[in-house]
Amino acid sequence: MSINQRTSRAPAATTVLPLRTASLVLAVVFLADLMDLIDSSVANLAGPSIRADLGGAQVTIQWVLSAYTAAFALGLVTSGRLGDLLGRRRLFLLGMTGFTLTSLACGLAPDPVFLIVARTLQGLCGSVMIPQGLAMVKVVFPPQHLRKALIPMGPLMGLATVAGPLLAGWLLHLDLFGAEWRSIFLINVPFGVIAAAVAWRVLPRRGGEDPAARLDLTGVGLLTAASALLIVPLIQGRDLGWPAWTYAMLAAAVVLLGLFVVSERRSAHPVIAPSLFRKRSFVVGLAIVGGFYASLSAFVLIINLLLQQGLHWSPLHTGLALLPWAAGTALAVLLAGAVLAAKLGRAALHLGLFIAVAGLLGLWWSVAHWGADITVWKLAPALLLTGFGSGLVFVPLVDFILGDATAEEVGTGAGTLNAVQQFAGAIGVAALGTVFFARAGHLSVHSSLAAAELVFGIAAGLNVLTLLLVGLLPRHAQPAHG
Repeated sequence: MSINQRTSRAPAATTVLPLRTASLVLAVVFLADLMDLIDSSVANLAGPSIRADLGGAQVTIQWVLSAYTAAFALGLVTSGRLGDLLGRRRLFLLGMTGFTLTSLACGLAPDPVFLIVARTLQGLCGSVMIPQGLAMVKVVFPPQHLRKALIPMGPLMGLATVAGPLLAGWLLHLDLFGAEWRSIFLINVPFGVIAAAVAWRVLPRRGGEDPAARLDLTGVGLLTAASALLIVPLIQGRDLGWPAWTYAMLAAAVVLLGLFVVSERRSAHPVIAPSLFRKRSFVVGLAIVGGFYASLSAFVLIINLLLQQGLHWSPLHTGLALLPWAAGTALAVLLAGAVLAAKLGRAALHLGLFIAVAGLLGLWWSVAHWGADITVWKLAPALLLTGFGSGLVFVPLVDFILGDATAEEVGTGAGTLNAVQQFAGAIGVAALGTVFFARAGHLSVHSSLAAAELVFGIAAGLNVLTLLLVGLLPRHAQPAHG
């Protein structure tokens, strides 16, 4: 789950549209979010099929996943400001067109390198498109209708979470026109064309842009370079035997992150509002987001690798096996949003993380106990717990991180939250994927089971650490500033 919204400091003139036209804007924005959400989930399930077709080393799967999420995260850091500078309508159309074209490029990729480059560009286009959409939704609806208009978004996104694994497995099983895994990217093309055509007609010319916004190119450059220097050795290091340059890159990443902090303090237009880091809820919340999403992304990758490459299940079989996890996530998100987050406050996070830890330990026990004889039904209870616990965390965590942000801070805060979420996911895939492959070796049944046990245990440990951090948050989130 992610928060893709921005509140401007001094918005320019905006356009409240008739409800019918505003509803079309909402539909286009929802379709854009849906394409991004499903694209992430189906790529996880299709990873083994991609490598089997295109070849490449074991790290190919990690790169296909991390290239998208890391590029998406880095793009989110600046996309809100770029929307203010260049216009949100223009950037949404540019991002949607780019996302559609790069989806086509992914589906036609002749080799792993081409696919990884295309996935990187796809992530950047997604990061340009997504924040502009909901920012415009906020200005096209009359205030009295906005909340009502957004109510269906949660259930629909929950349904998409459930449908993602099944859709991917079904597409791979059907093998439409002999396209195999390519269909999971090519399916974006017709939807992207339709969405772009409708968006061209209905999006407002003015979307609440802040004419006073500026972009700190030095800060963006330092953050981008530091992120790349961190991701590359984490993914490639094990496969290459950890040569000296991988350690040098990791050290350089730390240095550049330090320079980024110094640059932010001196900048007149910092990438991230410095006042946010004086709020304990924001700082602690980002640390929880980092551990939680690193664990979650690693779990999704490893369960797919275990079932498909280790146990040789088909993609459809794997997609069906993951339905309890997806259904548990969707149900918990609805419960948290409707009831639990407001009533339980911080206790909702404790409860969710505790259930997620129980689910991951249940997976560890199930894999260790049944081994190669494990079935969909034997996995289902632990997967349901893991998904339900994770789903309980999403809504209240966002409330804590952004609840006491001022109107001037909400935009940059939401962008930072999104970026940390995505980047933590990329780090989780890179680091724990490396742990899995190091333990699994050539992916025999026995070694894959042992490697999955190890990663599920580490993922549970990460969630225990985040559970301890929750105690540093206030008991209840502060009401958001308008």
